[in-house]
Amino acid sequence: MKDMFFMGGPLFMGILTLLLVIMVSWITFHFIRIYFSENPLQENALRKINYGKSIGLFAMVFGIFGQLLGLYDAFSVIEQMDSISPNLIYGGIKVSMIPTFYGIIIYLISILLWFVASFLIEKKLE
Repeated sequence: MKDMFFMGGPLFMGILTLLLVIMVSWITFHFIRIYFSENPLQENALRKINYGKSIGLFAMVFGIFGQLLGLYDAFSVIEQMDSISPNLIYGGIKVSMIPTFYGIIIYLISILLWFVASFLIEKKLE
């Protein structure tokens, strides 16, 4: 797991990990604050939970951006070389997909947390 983190690029993977921590903290904090509040407003509560989902979406887009930059660098190197084996190209594409997978996983986690938190808040407010 640590190897994949460094293969995906420490800068992009570090920022994605930071976004994961921020997203989970945001949703958890606002869920606890709203769920145990005496008089929560449903519209305001659900809007704050939706911000956590937006952070997850940003993480996915940032992961795709990391892949595009990785592919650009790889194709720049390939352009300068005379002959390249297909295995080297496939390996570069595989490595460039790591931030994208990580960003998608973060987005899926945000959707799952958003769904559970929204469901429980709506159930409480009924």
